[in-house]
Amino acid sequence: MIRHCVMFNWNDDVSAEAKAAVSAGLDEMAKLDGVAAYSHGPDAGISDGNWDYVVVADFADPDTYSAYATNVDHVALIQTHIKPNISARAAVQFDI
Repeated sequence: MIRHCVMFNWNDDVSAEAKAAVSAGLDEMAKLDGVAAYSHGPDAGISDGNWDYVVVADFADPDTYSAYATNVDHVALIQTHIKPNISARAAVQFDI
């Protein structure tokens, strides 16, 4: 099983509407074929210095993850709603 984790920080001027569009888009990504588990959300604000938002998704194997990563709807979400609204991103995939 592969776990995919992505964290990002919003741009300083990002609107509530833009954040909502990202969240709604990620809800749709959870429905894609091959997604074994999917969660996402804003930082809870418990500790200083954290990233603003996180996505955690599980896939059966690297090929299933790759199919998700290159899915046209996923790529469109990134290009249209995520990249224009973030200042930084970090990601990792690891075996679980």
